[in-house]
Amino acid sequence: MSDGNLAVAIYLKYVKATEPFGGAIVLVGTPIGNLGDISKRALDTLEEADLICCEDTRRTRKLLSSAGITGKKLVTMEKHNERDITDYLVRSAQQGNLVAVVSDAGMPLLSDPGEHLVRTAYSSGVRVLVVPGPDSVTSALVVSGIGTDRYCFEGFLPRRGVDRARRLDDIAVNPCTVVIFESPRRVRSTLGDLARVCGEEREVAVVRELTKVHEEIWRGNLEDACKWIEDHDNLLGEVVIVLAGNSHKSEPVEEALVIEALHQLLQEGVSVSAAVAEVSAQLGIAKRRAYSLALDLRKNS
Repeated sequence: MSDGNLAVAIYLKYVKATEPFGGAIVLVGTPIGNLGDISKRALDTLEEADLICCEDTRRTRKLLSSAGITGKKLVTMEKHNERDITDYLVRSAQQGNLVAVVSDAGMPLLSDPGEHLVRTAYSSGVRVLVVPGPDSVTSALVVSGIGTDRYCFEGFLPRRGVDRARRLDDIAVNPCTVVIFESPRRVRSTLGDLARVCGEEREVAVVRELTKVHEEIWRGNLEDACKWIEDHDNLLGEVVIVLAGNSHKSEPVEEALVIEALHQLLQEGVSVSAAVAEVSAQLGIAKRRAYSLALDLRKNS
């Protein structure tokens, strides 16, 4: 056994000597693009693993093959089978096996299944370990040039409907930097929606193909981002959007102030939707809050 995995080996030996079962679930970070970014400890863990749980066996076998690791048993975990495969993986760990969990790229569980597995492992008394590695969230964040002291990871936004509108409203008023995953096909619509709810001057970075040959980092404001994407509608690979936080004062806006602003606009004949948009932008509040108050004003007028 190599030195890089010695800590895991010693830990498991101790557990086996003191607990009724001595396996473990190990969450292993893998490269987000460049295979050279995988750590020695990650390779050692995959080499020692009795079972590897992955998203796509083809992607994982390619990674293992590049490292000269062969003969490993692979099982897949997706949203539709997460609960069933969880029982199998936990039983395997309870029998003393080292179960490695990987994603296609980056850290497992980030916008990928696995949370149920980890919770079940803990509730079953199975040890959960982590071998950290690359991830596109923090990589995009630090290379974006946008504030890193406080940030929020939103993952993939809902594609449509009320859920998407609510998430966009939350993002618009969030004072923290926001990191969003998006598919190439929906980047244009998402940037347009962000410009509409956050204002066109909000700073943004669009990051794609991190660590790969065609790595690209575009920076500017949302207005220019919407123009830029018009000439880049053939993007490939996963895209990460890093959005600056709302710079409005963070103190809660008093309801009376919101009602007064809405009342004035509605009295002037402005439509509810236009009044809500203007007041939410001026006061830095969620549109759904302004909309609810506007409806109340209409009912009581």
